[in-house]
Amino acid sequence: MSFNFSDTKKFTTWRRLWSYLARAEKELGLPVTEEQVKELEANIENIDYERAAREERETRHDVMAHIQTFAAVCPKAAPIIHLGATSCYVGDNTDLITLRDGFDILLVKLAKCIHRFAQFSREHKSLPTLGFTHLQPAQLTTVGKRASLWLQELVMDERAIKRARDDLRFRGIKGTTGTQASFLALFEGDHEKVKKLDVRVTELAGFSKVYPVCGQTYSRKVDVECLNVLASLGATAHKICTDLRLLASRKEMEEPFEASQVGSSAMPYKRNPMRSERCCALARFLMSLPANALNTAATQWMERTLDDSANRRMSLGESFLAADGCVRLLQNISEGLVVYPKVIQRYIAQELPFMASENIIMAMVKAGGSRQVCHEQIRVLSQAAGNRVKQEGGENDLVEQIKASTYFSPIHSQIDDLLDPATFIGRAPQQVEEFLKSEVEPVLQEYEGELEGTVTLVI
Repeated sequence: MSFNFSDTKKFTTWRRLWSYLARAEKELGLPVTEEQVKELEANIENIDYERAAREERETRHDVMAHIQTFAAVCPKAAPIIHLGATSCYVGDNTDLITLRDGFDILLVKLAKCIHRFAQFSREHKSLPTLGFTHLQPAQLTTVGKRASLWLQELVMDERAIKRARDDLRFRGIKGTTGTQASFLALFEGDHEKVKKLDVRVTELAGFSKVYPVCGQTYSRKVDVECLNVLASLGATAHKICTDLRLLASRKEMEEPFEASQVGSSAMPYKRNPMRSERCCALARFLMSLPANALNTAATQWMERTLDDSANRRMSLGESFLAADGCVRLLQNISEGLVVYPKVIQRYIAQELPFMASENIIMAMVKAGGSRQVCHEQIRVLSQAAGNRVKQEGGENDLVEQIKASTYFSPIHSQIDDLLDPATFIGRAPQQVEEFLKSEVEPVLQEYEGELEGTVTLVI
């Protein structure tokens, strides 16, 4: 991803675009020779960056500086480099290629995350755990079912990113204000040849569609759409890693932690979830960047204004780099997640007696008891047990109190079965399997052969 937004990628792409333009113009009858085109193609990577920097200091124009630098190593082709084009021919078209390639890089890495979390979700689909609403204990779910909620959002992000990638078009050859006037002049008023030139250059650049109208630039609303889907991925990453940080504080789950890793300089016992924290930090930055694209799109004057340039050079690259960092961290975390069933079981034991009260009432009614009387008996015992937990710091002894109560003697033999956590998780295991088969596996099939390999983080 760093290379995708590097100067090398940028300026070699400029030169490729100049060679595409020259080849297409030759094919359509302009005075461009095969020798000139081949000279351009042979020198795409032969860039004198020092000369380009000197030229730019003199001209104060980056595209003109690179035209001169390219011409210096292509003396035969020098007269036809950039023929009929404006700076945005290389600038904007390169941005669109870079956005497309950035999405391609990101999609494979995201698919790896989806694959790892799918494995985790399936492995733990039947392991009961406390569910939470309002960050308060609610009904039970399973560890795998909770992971499927994370997974569902990652699948949504994959779909959105792929859609944004496939929606990208090429700016093509449009001229200074988008009217193609310069190319129409080159082809002596032949509109069909101008249209064919646009299509041919678009094909050479690897795009199937071109924006039919634009100003000097492609619509900056395209950038809005691209950064929005990346920010949405950031929100998913932040949500997953926030959940993991909360679970780590309860010691129910942990991200990978190396044997020699230090959690705190002052507290040797600490095992800080630093990967998840870093992912949240990057995600927060990523989620802030669409505001740049929105403001840029909103302030494009007429056919274009240049106050978008410096902003986009930062916001586009940083969005993809931040997104790349998030998915790399997520993959690393998902490949080493640790679950502590005994801790989870202890938390369940503290809360399940309260959750099981309705089951106990139903069992007593079936044994001939009165629902209202049973409800009052459990209410009194539950309040007493709650006070022991909150005011005395004791354990939840509601089950022991029920077992000791003569009123509940008709169902004493059923109590343990009524409190089996596996009977409180509903269809969670089945939901996980159904979701993986219907939603996840079809996505992963598209990336078959690209899902291997692990991520090692350099701290």
